[in-house]
Amino acid sequence: MSKNFETRAIRTQTERTQFSEHSVPLYLTSSFTFDDAEDMRASFAEEKEKNLYSRFSNPNTTEFVNKIVDMEGAEAGYAFATGMAAVFSTFAALLNSGDHIVSSRSVFGSTHSLFTKYFPKWNIETSYFKINEPETIESLIQPNTKILYAETPTNPAVDIIDLEILDGIAKKHNLLLVIDNCFATPYLQNPIKYGADLVIHSATKLIDGQGRVLGGVTVGRSDLIREIYLFSRNTGPAMSPFNAWVLSKSLETLSIRVEKHCGNALKVATFLEGHDQVNFVKYPFLKSHPQYEVAKKQMRLGGNIVAFEVKGGIEAGRTFLNRVKMCSLSANLGDTRTIATHPASTTHSKLSEADRLEVGITDGLVRCSIGLENVEDIIEDLNQALSF
Repeated sequence: MSKNFETRAIRTQTERTQFSEHSVPLYLTSSFTFDDAEDMRASFAEEKEKNLYSRFSNPNTTEFVNKIVDMEGAEAGYAFATGMAAVFSTFAALLNSGDHIVSSRSVFGSTHSLFTKYFPKWNIETSYFKINEPETIESLIQPNTKILYAETPTNPAVDIIDLEILDGIAKKHNLLLVIDNCFATPYLQNPIKYGADLVIHSATKLIDGQGRVLGGVTVGRSDLIREIYLFSRNTGPAMSPFNAWVLSKSLETLSIRVEKHCGNALKVATFLEGHDQVNFVKYPFLKSHPQYEVAKKQMRLGGNIVAFEVKGGIEAGRTFLNRVKMCSLSANLGDTRTIATHPASTTHSKLSEADRLEVGITDGLVRCSIGLENVEDIIEDLNQALSF
C-alpha cells in the first residue's frame, strides 16, 4: 500500500464479495451466520476473526475504523454512534471508582458535564488546568490520577496545547494520554506521533464533512482498545453500518476538503484581523496566535475554525448573527457550509461570565466554521454582517 495519505484513504477497502463490486456495499444486517456448530463455537471463543453481530463488528464499521487507525498511526480502534459516545465509553471502560482525571479546562461542553456532573456519581473526580498554564499540570496530579486529557485545537477559542509537553508529563507520572483530535482530523495532526495513547474523534464534524450523519471513533494502543471494545459490545454504543459506510466514503475526500477548508479559513482570518469592528482574531496559523509556533510544529495546516471578538459584547454578537445572510446559524461545525455561532448567548450561555472567560469565551466571541464556498463570498457575507 502507498505511503501517501490520499491513496490509503481511497484504497483501504473491505474485501470484495463474489460480485466484484468496485465500491464497497452496505452491509445492513444485524447478525451473521456460521457454517456449522464448530465454526460458531470457535467464532464466539475468538479463536478466529469473524463478524458475529453488528453491535460488535460489521464490514462497514471495520473498514471505517481501519482507515482511521491507518491515518492516525494507531494499533486498533472502535467506532461509536456519536462523538460523545466515544468520549464516554473510552473513559468508562478504562476508569474505576476512585480514579482521577487531569484535563484541560477547555473541553467540549458535554465532556465538561461528564467530568463534573456524572463521573462524580461513580467517585471519579477531575482537576482542570488552564490551557495557557501547562506548568500547573504536575501540581494537579494525585496518586490516583489515571488519565491526562486534552483537546487541541480547543473549542471554541481555538487554543493549542503542546503535545510533546503533555507526553513528557504523562510518561513521567505513568498516566494515559488521551487527546481529542476532532478539530484537526487525522490529516492535519497525529497525536500518537507525539506520545498519545488514545485519540478520539467526533466523526460528525470534518470527517463526515457534509452535515449528514453522526459518528465517533477511538483509536490507539491495542490493549486499551480491547478494554473499550469489551465495554462497548456490552453497553451498545456501536456505530450503525450505514453511518460507517457514509463516513468511510467521506474519508476518501478528507484531504482535499480539509486543504480547501484551511485555505479559506486563513484568508478569512487575515481579513478579519484587519477589520475595524473586530477586537482580535484567533486562528492557529496566524502569526498573532499565542501558540503559533506550537501549531506550526504539530499541525500540517491551521484547521477550519476561526474565532474572533466583535466589538460591543453580547448584543454585538447577537446582532452579527442576525445580520449574516449566506452563512448558517448552527451548532455543528466542519460542514461544507460556513457556520457561525455566538457561544456567550447560545452554547455557553448557562455559564457564568467568569467561567466563560476561563476558557476564552468573551462576550463578543464568534466562532466560524469556514466552509467550502468561494472564499470571496464568505468574506463578503461576514463583512456586511459586521457593518453595524
